[in-house]
Amino acid sequence: MEYIKLDVFSDIEAPPFIGSMVRGALGASLKKIVCINPSYRCLGCFAAEECIYFKMYEKQPLYQNYRLDIEIFPQKLDFSIFLFGGEYTSKTPYILSAIEKMFKDLGFGRERKKSSNFLIKSDDQIIYSNGKFQKNILIKPKKLNLKNDSLCRKIKVKFKTPLRVKKRGRFVKPDQLTAEDILISAFKKRKFFLSQEKKDLNITAISEFPVIRNKKLSMLDFERYSNKQKTKMKFGGLVGEIILDGLTPQTYELLRFSEIAGIGKQTTFGLGKIKVEDLR
Repeated sequence: MEYIKLDVFSDIEAPPFIGSMVRGALGASLKKIVCINPSYRCLGCFAAEECIYFKMYEKQPLYQNYRLDIEIFPQKLDFSIFLFGGEYTSKTPYILSAIEKMFKDLGFGRERKKSSNFLIKSDDQIIYSNGKFQKNILIKPKKLNLKNDSLCRKIKVKFKTPLRVKKRGRFVKPDQLTAEDILISAFKKRKFFLSQEKKDLNITAISEFPVIRNKKLSMLDFERYSNKQKTKMKFGGLVGEIILDGLTPQTYELLRFSEIAGIGKQTTFGLGKIKVEDLR
């Protein structure tokens, strides 16, 4: 599996949670750039299955082949976008154009804050600066490495943005979270990414789960307005850290994979960002 990561830096002051705002502005800009339907409607559109906007914003797959990478309580409107798989990485020029448009033309939030002073990088290569795209830029996809040569049986997992996982139809609370909840969620996303390669991949392939030795978690709630549902929605989850002990090569690999792919629900809004720290 290939992926591209685009890093965006700006001078716009940011609210405590930027995920919903960035995703919404990106979608509005992307639709203006790619839509060729005179009705401007996705329902019944002749080009829907080839449209990157439709796939990212209107189609309802179990998991999406992209995610936002954000910080909570940031000072500036900085973020990253991960694009997974050739079908998405090949559309990188459209995503880059949408980023430029949302900063310069559409703006962010109710105040429609705009800026020409933003920077786009990929793998330390400057893609956009000083109000224009750089010439002769080649963005090469990286391989999403699902195999890890190292193994640390004891690790610290930091939940950098709210983690939302469900068990028996309810979102898990801090005192309810188990190692199984985390790894099963990670496994399901990995299975989705590998579905064309390993159709027989099954959750029973996880033969041994680690145990949680220490847990420092709390609930962090944000609120967002849903344009589709025309209402405000709670948008929080678990933040903090845990220590896992007794990892196998497979479970260690799953968590390292989740550092790139994200974990749990609403990763397209920037939720489910984790950081794994080896405790040797």
